[in-house]
Amino acid sequence: RLTTILTTHNHWDHAGGNKEMASKFPNINIVGGRIDNVDGCTKAVEHGETFSLGALRIQCLHTPFHTKGHICYVVSPPEGGASYVFTGDALFVGGCGRFFAGTPDEASKSLLETLGSLPDNTMVYCGHEYTIKNLQFAQSAESSNLAIAAKLAWARGEIAAGRHTVPSTIGEEKSYNPFMRAHQPSLQGWCGTSDAVSTMAELRRRKDAF
Repeated sequence: RLTTILTTHNHWDHAGGNKEMASKFPNINIVGGRIDNVDGCTKAVEHGETFSLGALRIQCLHTPFHTKGHICYVVSPPEGGASYVFTGDALFVGGCGRFFAGTPDEASKSLLETLGSLPDNTMVYCGHEYTIKNLQFAQSAESSNLAIAAKLAWARGEIAAGRHTVPSTIGEEKSYNPFMRAHQPSLQGWCGTSDAVSTMAELRRRKDAF
């Protein structure tokens, strides 16, 4: 029985079906960020808030920059082991969402600190399949990064076979995702910058034009 919808943000392709779902499943719980005005929201959440969904523990992480109220959800199973984070349009495999409603500083904190502090074995489930294009950009920024080359080759094979490239892990993203590596000298050298925030801004500018 469907009881809960975890909505990462208010864009139509993530929240547009909430009201219809509510009409078909009476008493469904629709969770969304408190400041994001998510369609059909019945439970507004904030950063650090936790709640249970059956035997699962859900932790809410505020990751603003794509939208002001974007929430990622960390789901921890009762038996322990790796958790799962549903990242919507904040973190993709090899990339991140556009800065529609936030700043490079907010993106840096969201990606490098909030999500970057999760255990490396945390499984990343993002909202879109943009992996190949993201990794092509990543390779243009760090052409000698072997992790990028390996992941890109694997992703091309998966897509060619009709499969998906999601999920990844936080540890993997730190090895090949430029937006999770904005503090690295190799990327700062490519961007002509000297700190993570200005590197994040330049990476986003170049990716938008890629």
